[in-house]
Amino acid sequence: MPATPRRSDAPRIRSALKLYKVTSIITGSFLLLLVLMMVFRYGPKIWGGIGVDIELGGPYGFLALTPQALITGVNLSTVILIVHGWFYVLYLFSDFRLWSLARWPFSRFLFVALGGVIPFSSFFIEKRIHAQTVTQLEQLETPKPAEATA
Repeated sequence: MPATPRRSDAPRIRSALKLYKVTSIITGSFLLLLVLMMVFRYGPKIWGGIGVDIELGGPYGFLALTPQALITGVNLSTVILIVHGWFYVLYLFSDFRLWSLARWPFSRFLFVALGGVIPFSSFFIEKRIHAQTVTQLEQLETPKPAEATA
């Protein structure tokens, strides 16, 4: 018999679900920026890959695509890499917290964890996990017939 969440954990599960929702949106957005940055830096010329990074506040304008050796402003490509990495750690923490409170199988933890590394998937996975968790919470909080008469 699979483990089910405890009724007393419902408020904590709702809190974990909110954190998961925020971190999945931020992580997914930065992952898309990261993919764009990688195309600019490493992609073939046919895709627009021209060996440049995104520069903020340099001599070429407010935002510019600049070869890495010529960057004098803030290298936004590096900022995107770092921010995505740290938000992915927070995303994994929120995934772990939700997984442990909801008492899901480990395979679901791994499925959700993949959302932060496959472009666009965090948005779809978040929507699916949110709907499933809300349904699970509604079932958990609905009194059973034996409890209603007691």
